[in-house]
Amino acid sequence: MTTKYTPLKDHDTPIKVLFTGYLCTVGIGYLFALIQILFTHGMADGKFGLSVDDIVYSYYGNRSGTVLEQKLNGSMKDNAPELERFQIMEWVREGADIDDYKSEGIDKIIESRCVMCHNKEASIPDFTELSGLLAFTEQDTGATFASLTRISHIHLFGISFIFMFVGLIFSFAETTTTQYKCIAIGMPYAFLVADIMSWWLTKIHPMFAWLVIFAGMGMGVSFMFMWVTSILEMWLFKPVFINGFGSRYLQWRDSPEASVADRVWFYLKVLVQQSKKAAVFAQDQWLTRAWPVVKQWLGKK
Repeated sequence: MTTKYTPLKDHDTPIKVLFTGYLCTVGIGYLFALIQILFTHGMADGKFGLSVDDIVYSYYGNRSGTVLEQKLNGSMKDNAPELERFQIMEWVREGADIDDYKSEGIDKIIESRCVMCHNKEASIPDFTELSGLLAFTEQDTGATFASLTRISHIHLFGISFIFMFVGLIFSFAETTTTQYKCIAIGMPYAFLVADIMSWWLTKIHPMFAWLVIFAGMGMGVSFMFMWVTSILEMWLFKPVFINGFGSRYLQWRDSPEASVADRVWFYLKVLVQQSKKAAVFAQDQWLTRAWPVVKQWLGKK
């Protein structure tokens, strides 16, 4: 059957250059985003490298100390000598007294080490006034709901646009079946929503930190699959898919046996059917068992 679209390898060279330029630019941007995560969230526990503790400290917070202490031992650790960081933390632990702020020289340390970035012109907290600093001497409860709201809508708008164009370019691929295309194009959006939701859930309970990592990995895998497939088909179709290792993939794709995508689709339908049954059962249990108890408890209040 004749394809209803022009495959990537058959597009005119200017279109290929346009697609490749975009893919390379967003690929580099994705790489820098990962590096930025390593130097911000990845330092939340004071150690380089992203871990579950980093995610917990970033969103749920480290309830054993103050925000300022966690930052000084984490992502801000390299911005001041150990002695000066200890002086600030000691001032915080003694109650962050306003009179001691100047008498102990804390104001000089903040002015020389922090204000260069934390000022009125910057988008980060302003430390030129003591009131701005005192807000961070309270217990570390992680990201605020206001900041989560701000970064959530920015990520949802921005990243969805990135994946729209990456998915559009990938939709012209011919080495991938329609089922795989639908899965690969839809995955980033599902994982993006899961990623944003996991921030809010981790803010409520630290166990959801694993969901943050899982959703981020899902987005990365789907992005790489679409990126690599698109680049290879545009510029290396013959050496990879005709004469190279990709030829075996095409043989496997065209095999009459059920593909992995077919199996995934089958199990997804089974899962949806079972989920409906579980939802009906859960609703019945709530109405017959849980809700009467809750109503009685509310009545006592």
